[in-house]
Amino acid sequence: MAITLADPSGLPTIPVYRQVAIATGAKLVFVAGQVAWDADGITVGEGDLAAQVEQCYLNVGTALAEAGGSFDDVAKLTVYVVDWTPDKMPILLEGIERAAGKLGVTPMAPATLIGVAALDVPDHLVEVEATAVLD
Repeated sequence: MAITLADPSGLPTIPVYRQVAIATGAKLVFVAGQVAWDADGITVGEGDLAAQVEQCYLNVGTALAEAGGSFDDVAKLTVYVVDWTPDKMPILLEGIERAAGKLGVTPMAPATLIGVAALDVPDHLVEVEATAVLD
């Protein structure tokens, strides 16, 4: 595996993610920000943050598979959430858990979570982008 995740001593250990991703592979994959569109471009889960997070993660999984990878190869996830407040974290994690269950992978929380005023279309509540490294 090209990615090793670590929590160095001197930095806090947070259960849902690791502080450092060490990449040793040769192929970089940059997945464009994925929103809650299905394959036909229809928004999934209008008004439902957990459903949209789930769809975004499924879309990232599809993009990674196209490159020959999976979430095991992800060095960094960035998640943009409209009108983010910390009380939305359980809903975000619910969507991640549901997607991880469907994908058969360990749930991966974002390395970076950014609150934004809006995304590309008003119905989209979240966008997820990934950087992966493959051997």
